[in-house]
Amino acid sequence: MALAFEAYICIIMETSPLKNRIRKPDWLKVKLPSGVNSSEVLKNVETHKLHTICQSGSCPNQAECWGEKTATLMILGNVCTRSCQFCNVSTGKPEAVDVMEPYRVAESVKLMGLKHAVITSVDRDDLKDGGAKVWAATIKMIRKHCPGVTMETLIPDFQGKWENLQYIIDEAPEVVSHNIETVKRLTKEVRMQAKYERSLELLLRLKEGGINRTKSGIMLGLGETEEEVIEAMQDLRKHKVDVLTLGQYLQPTKQHLEVQAYIHPDSFANYKTLGLEMGFKFVESGPLVRSSYHAERHV
Repeated sequence: MALAFEAYICIIMETSPLKNRIRKPDWLKVKLPSGVNSSEVLKNVETHKLHTICQSGSCPNQAECWGEKTATLMILGNVCTRSCQFCNVSTGKPEAVDVMEPYRVAESVKLMGLKHAVITSVDRDDLKDGGAKVWAATIKMIRKHCPGVTMETLIPDFQGKWENLQYIIDEAPEVVSHNIETVKRLTKEVRMQAKYERSLELLLRLKEGGINRTKSGIMLGLGETEEEVIEAMQDLRKHKVDVLTLGQYLQPTKQHLEVQAYIHPDSFANYKTLGLEMGFKFVESGPLVRSSYHAERHV
């Protein structure tokens, strides 16, 4: 099913290295973190030596979320073994696993007074279990120290080693998320060490393993077509994904992939309508939407 989105898409192609970059449209302007709540979250993060994807991923919603005293905590360090061309998290050789990290994360969730905690991680392909045991320990520790807190876990693909995925399934967080990030054609360019079909299989295995609510996300503006976006959405529904997020890709540094198009909010609204018609329970779709945006609503 094709939608007439073209009228809402501002294509930005840099045909010459001397050509000036076109400024971001008005709908992509964001506020810097400020206020008492933002300061408290930052203090908590620094005191407990935590990592957040809010900072490492240069999230545009940091001001809004920190102002609400929420943050997406990142475990297993802040150095990733993969080199995805869209991501601002550092790539390299990670430090040794910190066995006290699950406890510190749980204490921080408690101190923040969170009702819903979002946890993500770097990829740890250097570990035999891909970090799955630390994931399980973190979930257990949050439940022990923060009774009543619900959780979303945004997990890696564990290189398709499904015995490691079982650690997550056994702990049964309320929401388990894994992002396909982009359409099938662009996966190799955007996520060099990932596989489109493997991510879809992971999402289906989660659902068939008993996870109540699964979730995935796609970035737009990397050169995908309207038809490819719709195909990716349909693939996610075929693999029983419940929640979908769609957001605008923003180039974090000059070393990362360039933005090929800024997608107008009207197009995001149309994708949301289509997603709900496909059967997704929730669709968060907008230029500034990121994986954990309004995550508390997805439980």
